[in-house]
Amino acid sequence: MATQESIFDFTVKDAQGNDVDLSCYKGKIILIVNVASKCGLTNSNYTELNQLYEKYKDHGLEILAFPCNQFGEQEPGSNDQILEFVCTRFKSEFPIFEKIEVNGDNATPLYKFLKLGKWGIFGDNIQWNFTKFLIDKNGQPVDRYYPTTSPLTIERDITKLLGIK
Repeated sequence: MATQESIFDFTVKDAQGNDVDLSCYKGKIILIVNVASKCGLTNSNYTELNQLYEKYKDHGLEILAFPCNQFGEQEPGSNDQILEFVCTRFKSEFPIFEKIEVNGDNATPLYKFLKLGKWGIFGDNIQWNFTKFLIDKNGQPVDRYYPTTSPLTIERDITKLLGIK
């Protein structure tokens, strides 16, 4: 198997089960987030992610949301239920992908790649819902943010990568 050099070497499934080649995001700044519908961090994260997306999508920001039920079983629904929740309650316009695992033997290959970086003091595992990875235009992870990090506090890092003063 070939070694993946960037996130653009991965294909993932969207919430409808369609293959999405992540190379379609080449040249974009990407925020990858593992999301959950029933977490204490859900309202603030979705609200702020929507604000960032609305403000910067025309400048080249993409937010990719990956539902995950590995933390406190806080994403128990089907892909359709998750989509309906996100689109109805939060009116989110960024892509929602199929429910995945981010830790353990069944972790999706994309997350195995993301966790290879020189991150944090807790080792490689994702600690909780709403861990965020900031990806540069070349598909390389440049930063990892803890679940409790407000998306709006990442704005400065996003604008720097986008080249916005």
